[in-house]
Amino acid sequence: MSHLDHTPSTPGKFKMDKSAYPYHGGRLRWHSSLAKLTFWSFVFIGVIFIFFYRSPRFHSDPSRRSLRTSSWGGPAWEKKVRTSARIRSRNGFSVLVTGAAGFVGTHVSSALKRRGDGVLGLDNFNDYYDPTLKRARQALLERAGVFIVEGDINDAALLKKLFEVVPFTHVMHLAAQAGVRYAMQNPGSYVHSNIAGFVSLLEVCKEATPQPAIVWASSSSVYGLNTKVPFSEKDRTDQPASLYAATKKAGEEIAHTYNHIYGLSLTGLRFFTVYGPWGRPDMAYFFFTKDILNGKSIPIFEGENHGTVARDFTYIDDIVKGCLGALDTAQKSTGSGGKKKGPAQLRVFNLGNTSPIPVTNLVTILERLLKVKAKRNVMKLPRNGDVQFTHANISLAHRELGYKPTTNLQTGLKKFVRWYLNYYSAAGKKADAR
Repeated sequence: MSHLDHTPSTPGKFKMDKSAYPYHGGRLRWHSSLAKLTFWSFVFIGVIFIFFYRSPRFHSDPSRRSLRTSSWGGPAWEKKVRTSARIRSRNGFSVLVTGAAGFVGTHVSSALKRRGDGVLGLDNFNDYYDPTLKRARQALLERAGVFIVEGDINDAALLKKLFEVVPFTHVMHLAAQAGVRYAMQNPGSYVHSNIAGFVSLLEVCKEATPQPAIVWASSSSVYGLNTKVPFSEKDRTDQPASLYAATKKAGEEIAHTYNHIYGLSLTGLRFFTVYGPWGRPDMAYFFFTKDILNGKSIPIFEGENHGTVARDFTYIDDIVKGCLGALDTAQKSTGSGGKKKGPAQLRVFNLGNTSPIPVTNLVTILERLLKVKAKRNVMKLPRNGDVQFTHANISLAHRELGYKPTTNLQTGLKKFVRWYLNYYSAAGKKADAR
């Protein structure tokens, strides 16, 4: 099978008709006042750090799950960086993709490279889940001509060096500590990556000349305990149900601050349950597949009074189209060398599929595709930060980004299962050979 068999098709650059949009200059006018936003920024960050300092894990090692920055620098290293980031198409971008060895990062990097943009990856290859899968993604990108620098986004010296070597036009910031449930076990890694790491990146970007436009991954989890569906970008997001959600919400407030003070162009993307080939093993569809094949029981959660748990599952190709649409419509930052010279673009979009599917239906589809009956263990939804229902209103992304998901769950899972069986069959053969 081709190593790019399941990567997304490459859309062309999306040309924005600014006259069609109700937002002046493409800028999304947030309904909260500056004072309110600033207040919530301090509240969220304060609560998170208070929580952290009371956690013994924080005192022992706040970045336990991150690997140290590898050695970097020198003429050979700089040549690799420049070659990978070289633009090969007319009017192309030079994009720094953080979290490039991650699920979404790999697909986005591949799509950007195929259409002629310059792409440089950055990833710390932490062990939150099997690093072997991340290394396999890295090998896939290397064959496509994408070099991934191994390092941490909190390494300010490394980030500064990257911007000295390459004048990036855009940053696609996807590096983050993911997972709602793991936040209860190791909260320190979430502040380290999702808050401190984001600030470290913004600090370097604000000083760059020229400043890059930044597109970054928020999350549908920011809607938290909100009961109004479908979720709209105008809905309240001040009731996070997990620490992970709180760090993503804090990230949105931090983005507002850097936009307001330094003129950075920032676009946040709220992803809704992304799935597909090369996905994350901690996601339900992934470990359900593994456990069904191994004859193990799988947990099927239900809400109060046997309520249905459903998710707005979004196939990776559709997410990639939204990411590229956000890059293509991002306006230039207005600052230079840390000083703002005018108002800058600030946006946030939902990227979902708009079709919430009960988790029980997902299991039924997997049973048909795998030709194995699942051992279902029905249990109550635990109080670990998971919410019962997600549903995206994508009208804003459709209008401004041309975003339109096209892959249903049946089709997407079929592609995932084909990849899963091929990938782990090949991995098993390599292990036997050793």
